[in-house]
Amino acid sequence: MRVLLDESVPRQLAAELRSHEVQTVVQVGWTGVQNGELLRRAAEAGFGVLVTMDRNLEHQQNISRAGLGLLVVLARDNRVETVVPLAGAIGTALDQVHPGIVLHVGA
Repeated sequence: MRVLLDESVPRQLAAELRSHEVQTVVQVGWTGVQNGELLRRAAEAGFGVLVTMDRNLEHQQNISRAGLGLLVVLARDNRVETVVPLAGAIGTALDQVHPGIVLHVGA
């Protein structure tokens, strides 16, 4: 599955998700793009899921119509040391998410 990591997620997480094709918002040139537009672009580009730490995104956007899934990482902060240990759980969740679905991983 093609996975897009939001700006809020440490880019180092991509290396831990080896069974998926992972790119960051920065890599695809969408830095600073607002959430609704980001979801639209991601779906049009063929991404299957957006991984974010933005807990409000699912409440601000209509994910059921977005054309991709949303995986929200619940962690106390977005430091590499905090998020990378969740890679196993994130990888498992990525295998379960599909368009229109929101999943949460973490504490």
